[in-house]
Amino acid sequence: MNRYPLWKYLIIAVALVIGVLYSLPNLFGESPAVQVSAARSSVKVDETTVTRVEQALEGQGLKAALVQFEGNSVKARFDTTDNQIKARDTIERTLNPDPTSPAYVVALNLVPRTPSWLAGLGASPMYLGLDLRGGVHFMLQVDMAAALQRKADVMAADLRTVLREKNIRHGGIQRNGANIEVRARDEATAQAVQNVIADQFGDLQVTLTPEGGEFRVAATLKPQAALQVKDQALKQNITTLHNRINELAVSEPVIQQQGADRIVVQLPGVQDTAKAKDILGRTATLELRLVDESTEGVAAESGGGPVPFGSEKYLERNGRPVIVKREVLLTGENLTDAQAGFDDQHQPAVHLTLDSKGSRVFRDVTRDNIGKRMAIILFEKGKGEVVTAPVIRSEIGGGRVQISGSMNTVEASDTALLLRAGSLAAPMEIIEERTIGPSLGKENIDRGFNSVTIGFLVVAAFMCVYYLLFGVFSSLALGFNLVLLVAILSMLQATLTLPGMAAMALALGMAIDANVLINERVREELRNGSAPQTAINVGYDHAWGTILDSNITSLIAGIALLIFGSGPVRGFAVVHCIGILTSMFSSVVFSRALVNLWYGRQKKLKSVSIGTVWRPEGGSNVAKAD
Repeated sequence: MNRYPLWKYLIIAVALVIGVLYSLPNLFGESPAVQVSAARSSVKVDETTVTRVEQALEGQGLKAALVQFEGNSVKARFDTTDNQIKARDTIERTLNPDPTSPAYVVALNLVPRTPSWLAGLGASPMYLGLDLRGGVHFMLQVDMAAALQRKADVMAADLRTVLREKNIRHGGIQRNGANIEVRARDEATAQAVQNVIADQFGDLQVTLTPEGGEFRVAATLKPQAALQVKDQALKQNITTLHNRINELAVSEPVIQQQGADRIVVQLPGVQDTAKAKDILGRTATLELRLVDESTEGVAAESGGGPVPFGSEKYLERNGRPVIVKREVLLTGENLTDAQAGFDDQHQPAVHLTLDSKGSRVFRDVTRDNIGKRMAIILFEKGKGEVVTAPVIRSEIGGGRVQISGSMNTVEASDTALLLRAGSLAAPMEIIEERTIGPSLGKENIDRGFNSVTIGFLVVAAFMCVYYLLFGVFSSLALGFNLVLLVAILSMLQATLTLPGMAAMALALGMAIDANVLINERVREELRNGSAPQTAINVGYDHAWGTILDSNITSLIAGIALLIFGSGPVRGFAVVHCIGILTSMFSSVVFSRALVNLWYGRQKKLKSVSIGTVWRPEGGSNVAKAD
């Protein structure tokens, strides 16, 4: 009656072992670290960088607990924050001898102390939110007026091209704020301009105003189109920030919209505000220019003369100079996609896709400059680098461009990432800046941990006193529930915040509530005169329906919070929902396994240790443990 088959015990044992293994990394905490990553896509971070970091530290008598190459960065761990800061300064001086043109980003960070044998099993601690781990918080204001002006610039250029193709002579096109103004010498020309805008620029609304002997055609974005431009600018900025911060490998950054024109950025574990600003400001854009192949340009390229007027000098990745003309043919604004791949010779390459305007311009440029070289320049943080400068062999249409040259697969992937991230759609200004130190984060962790621990101990003590041995079983099930909850959160790499800790404490309360229902059901059966074995079996069976109903209603509320909530509310909801599922398993399955293991083998069981059973006639019976 009260016996589990062997397979059920094996499932519980496996769950217990997995729970313990994957929850263990959370006990080791974090150590101060210095993280080194590339500041430009052309800079490689590899084992050679590890050697340079180790030599720099040895030269200053600084000992790192561990220096390792992980992902796309080098991390050096230290025992104290004092050594961490000294090491950061030392590594910065060594790797970036020219502060005006840094090749590496050297930032303070926190990394887990997980032992290698646990890390080898894929076990890692939960991510901690900004309120627990410390870090930096920024509130950025997006300049929506600038986004509308950029859109007006693009549409003005497109309108100028269309009017030229239709041979409509006008008195000039200019942008005035977010408006486009076209001058026309007579009413017929003004009407023709108005018709073109109505036919081909559906997002614009037009007003025709006579001014002296001329006419002014003013085009403005329709309200719905303006809202769409603002929304796209905000989303593109969020995507750009995500790509830049993800490249730095900041664990679980929070980048989300707040209101109509603001973005919140939280970087847990990053303690260096200046470096965080540097990360946010890192964007890349592309420019296509013709190479200056004049006699003066060739001489300047070989080092035999000055750079000619109207040209500029940039370096290729191998350090070779290239003299290019100042005139920009295309920019990254005409780029719709960039993907890493391979060229016809199976060499790493970046495949670009241009928009309609970019395709048209690129086709015209390649048609008119066959046999000449065209440089593709990548700009990061205001500094340009020639990715490649191929010779134009034929006219290239279709809007697809291939960049290939002296790059490996990693560099091709990095370049594609930078180009996809692109430049910000609109400028942003930091209007709020806040740093949460690791000491405050540690204090929050200690308080949250103490609240969960004290709550667990008080509940366990009450259960043991009130329900005796069944209370012990309930307390063990409660501990199993906590281990399982932490393990699942760790395996999912969920972010734990203070609201998440509150949800964890709530999950413990809900889990013990199920055991209270079970114990009272067993007591009720004993009170009605049932045999102990029957009382245990019927008590668990009857309590299951009530436990299931109550937990499902709580789960529905948690899912609603998860779907419609944001920020801390979602963090609470994630832990709440997982806690409900683990509590159902631990309270019913695990506690029943303990009861069956203790009492199930006893055929002539006369009493159970479940505390005082009050009988209807007013007497009482304390069921003693065998």
